[in-house]
Amino acid sequence: MAEGPLSGIRVLDLTRLIPGPYCSLVLSDLGADVVKVEDPEAGDYLREVSPRMFAALNRGKRSIALDLKCDPEPLRTLCAAADVLVEGFRPGVLERLAPFVLQDFPRLVVCRISGFGQTGPRRDRAGHDIGYLALSGALARAGAVPGVQIADLAGGFTAVSAILAALLERMRSSRGRTLDLSMTAATTQYVLAAEEPNILDGTRPCYRAYLCRGGGRYVLGALEEKFWERFCAAVGRPDWLDRALDTALTPLLDALFATRTRDEWDAALRAADCCGEPVLEVSQLRSHPAFADLFVGEWLRSAPALVPTGSLSSRPAPRRGEHTAEVLREWASARPPRTAG
Repeated sequence: MAEGPLSGIRVLDLTRLIPGPYCSLVLSDLGADVVKVEDPEAGDYLREVSPRMFAALNRGKRSIALDLKCDPEPLRTLCAAADVLVEGFRPGVLERLAPFVLQDFPRLVVCRISGFGQTGPRRDRAGHDIGYLALSGALARAGAVPGVQIADLAGGFTAVSAILAALLERMRSSRGRTLDLSMTAATTQYVLAAEEPNILDGTRPCYRAYLCRGGGRYVLGALEEKFWERFCAAVGRPDWLDRALDTALTPLLDALFATRTRDEWDAALRAADCCGEPVLEVSQLRSHPAFADLFVGEWLRSAPALVPTGSLSSRPAPRRGEHTAEVLREWASARPPRTAG
C-alpha cells in the first residue's frame, strides 16, 4: 500500500449514517488510520438502513465496540494516541458521555458535526438531510427532494477541509482545536453563492436535462456563448443563436431531443464539445470509461485522488466491533500524536 499525505494520522470516528463516515472515508483514502467507534448494541444504523451505502462509506476502516454510557475509559486511552476525533452526537451528548475528550487532550482535533451547530436556537432539534436542505434554502432552489443526501455530503466534505486546516495549524502551535460543523450552514454556503434569480434551474434551453427517445436523458450545459453556438451549429439551427436563455425555446428543444436516444445524442454532440453529457444510471457507472480507474474493488474511491486508486485499501467495511481488541492493544502502546519540530 502506498503512503498518503495523512499516513501516520490516527482518526477516531464516533459518527453514524453519512456525514461523519463520508468525512472519515476521505481521510482514510488520504492515508489516515481510521477506527470506527460503535455502540455494542445499536452500532451504525446505516448497516440496516442501507447495507450497500454502509459498505461504500466504511471500506478500509476498522471497527471497535465501546459502551460509552457504562465505561468511557477505553476511549480515554484511544484519545491519548489519536490525532483527530469526529463525533456526530446531538450537542451536549459528548460532554455528558465523555467530557475528558474536550478537556484533557489539548492536541486533539475534535470535529463536531451536527445539523444546526453546537450553539443557537436550533442546536437541540432533531433533523436529517431533508430538513437541513429545507432550512438552508437549497430545497426551495432545487424544487424537489434530491435523490442524493446533499447536506450530509456538504457537511462531511466541509468537515474534511476544517480538519486538514486544524492539523496544519497544530504543526505550528502544537495545539488542537474543537471544530463546530453545522450541516445546514455548510449547505447554505453553496446556496448563497448562486445567482438570483436562478437561471440554472433547468428551465432555460441552454441548461436543461432533456428526455430522449427510449426514456434516457441528456443534459446540455451550454451557458457560455461559444458552447451554445457550437450546439446550434451541430443541430443546424443558427436561428437559435440569440435564444440560449429564452424559455419559449425550451419546448422546441424538448421535441428535438425526443427524436433520438440518449446514446445517439451523445455520439452526435460529442464532437461539438458543447457541454453536453448523458445522464447515467448508477448501475452504468462501473462500465463507463470516465470511471474506469476510480473503483476500489466494488466501490468508487473518494476525492481528492492524492493516492493512486490501486494503492487504496480494498478491505471491506468492518463488522461491528471486529477490531476492538486489536485497536485497544495497538493504540495503547502507540506513540503520542506527532508535533511540529
